[in-house]
Amino acid sequence: MKLHLERLPRTLELKRDEDGLFLTYIDQRLLPGELRICSTRNWSEVYDAIKGLAIRGAPAIGLAGAAALALWVDNASNMTAFYEASQCIAAARPTAVNLRWAVERAFQAVSDAEDPLPSEGITPPEASSVLFDLVQQMQIEDEDTNKAIGANGAELLHEGSCVLTHCNAGSLACSYYGTALGVIYAAAEQGKIERVYADETRPVGQGARLTVWELAQVGIPTTLICDNMAASLMASGCVDAIVVGADRIARNGDTANKIGTYGVAVMAKEHGIPFYVAAPMSTVDGLLSNGRGITIEQRAASEVLPTPIDGVDVWNPAFDVTPARLITKIITEKGAISPDELETLLP
Repeated sequence: MKLHLERLPRTLELKRDEDGLFLTYIDQRLLPGELRICSTRNWSEVYDAIKGLAIRGAPAIGLAGAAALALWVDNASNMTAFYEASQCIAAARPTAVNLRWAVERAFQAVSDAEDPLPSEGITPPEASSVLFDLVQQMQIEDEDTNKAIGANGAELLHEGSCVLTHCNAGSLACSYYGTALGVIYAAAEQGKIERVYADETRPVGQGARLTVWELAQVGIPTTLICDNMAASLMASGCVDAIVVGADRIARNGDTANKIGTYGVAVMAKEHGIPFYVAAPMSTVDGLLSNGRGITIEQRAASEVLPTPIDGVDVWNPAFDVTPARLITKIITEKGAISPDELETLLP
């Protein structure tokens, strides 16, 4: 199997020209029908892109959040509202910890660059330079981390593996390469992947629109299934392993991921199929002892019921929490470990 990873576009990149900073990003709402690369110098447009799912995936929205703060600074006349801007951006989506992690890292980088004399605060041009360099570094770190996750996860798969995945934790969810799909790409390069089964991932269809598009670009044999077909597929013996991403992981290994992941994990346990979570260490929330403290984002009813019906309410959580007991291994850039070993990797 010849892979074509070069066909995967960069999901987002912070760039600079003579007019200042600008962010390019893929509008993921338009895939698979249209691959549109947007460009903006407006931080609020990036905020809206995060909130509206034009940019999605935990590592990607983290990078976008840091980039949005860089754009805010690049267009600011003073730094008076810098803290308020950082807090606004960090709150764009509440579940994925990477967003707040990245924005706080950007805020701290500017704070660390401040002149120690109170009268000599950092200027917007100086802060812009600091944040541009930081986001460039974060983009490189993200790709390196994803490739390390991929290498660590590939070791868990055997030749001829058929892998099921849920939602999109691929290159589109990061700056490049991916976490769960990074494992699949690395394993495919070693000749270990026979086929990938992708859940459609209702109600927004990240699997049907994004994951299968990615896999088709790369050239990996792919079968799309409806979410309610996963149990029958497992029972048929067609699934050797399941690999998913994560939006937040508690210290004990409880994992928040796209809604439906919990059900997939329950079915995997019933059928004796290993269930792997692939995510960078930045997705681990060291302040949460377990998954009960994870805030679950509630999305618009229109995602489920486009035309309202009088007397019908809609419950539309974007994520669910998979208990650590259902997870075989958590695959990070530091290695593949059981959930009860996760705390050993935390500071």
